[in-house]
Amino acid sequence: MVTTLRAALLAALAVSGGAGAQDPERGRLLYETYCGDCHYERMHSRERSKVRSLADLRDMVARWAPQTKYRFTLDELEDVVQHLNQKHYRLEITSDLDGPPYNAPQP
Repeated sequence: MVTTLRAALLAALAVSGGAGAQDPERGRLLYETYCGDCHYERMHSRERSKVRSLADLRDMVARWAPQTKYRFTLDELEDVVQHLNQKHYRLEITSDLDGPPYNAPQP
């Protein structure tokens, strides 16, 4: 039921045009809907993380996104990255190399 509600909210955001690039709230909804079944809070522990930069985080998100069977757009992947960065990693943008574009393969 909760997943259905989240999917409906995501559909409403997409149709309304209210979601844009770098929208951490949309990233949270995407993450909870498509990633939350396998992930849990401790998974993002900074002490054990291999993520050291936003580029690392983007690579990690892009690498695991196909496991969800959902076809993320580049903007959606970036929203998930922004959500994870705000909630867990708190990485600073140190150069243009930390910003988009993505190196993520497109389906």
